[in-house]
Amino acid sequence: MNPKVAIVVAQADFRDEEFLQTREILQRFGFMITVVSETLEPAHGKFGAIALPNLTLQELRAKDFDALVLIGGPGVRKMFAMRTVLRRVQEFARAGKVVAAICSAPTILANAGLLMGKRATAYPTEETALRDRGAEYTGFPVESDGVLITAKDSTYTREFAERIVWALGE
Repeated sequence: MNPKVAIVVAQADFRDEEFLQTREILQRFGFMITVVSETLEPAHGKFGAIALPNLTLQELRAKDFDALVLIGGPGVRKMFAMRTVLRRVQEFARAGKVVAAICSAPTILANAGLLMGKRATAYPTEETALRDRGAEYTGFPVESDGVLITAKDSTYTREFAERIVWALGE
């Protein structure tokens, strides 16, 4: 059975290439992709891409997926303290599912308490936020620690997506 992956994008100003490239690579490996956002209204990327959500954050459940992927971009900052998002990433982590975040989105994982004592990377502006919440910030392009995968920025989207593929055993 093909792994099911939930990709979370901000309703506005997600990083287009992080979403599009990650989705493309995962689909190439046969993964079933569900796009998740705050509402079912079209989500808009920073550079004009449109993502059509299949599910809202409220409806998202770890039991239905093998992995959760959080896409970065300026719009993701709105999610840093959003209780629904923090609860969802905690739910996925407790269930032992792969949880991946790129660019500034790893701050969500840190705010949810998932990076305490874990190796992680993120966009350089997020280094302090990760360290302040107990992460071992490496600054590497892509970092894995258990089922947690983080990536520095859109430059490393391909490596990020490939690491997700590898983590799911495909």
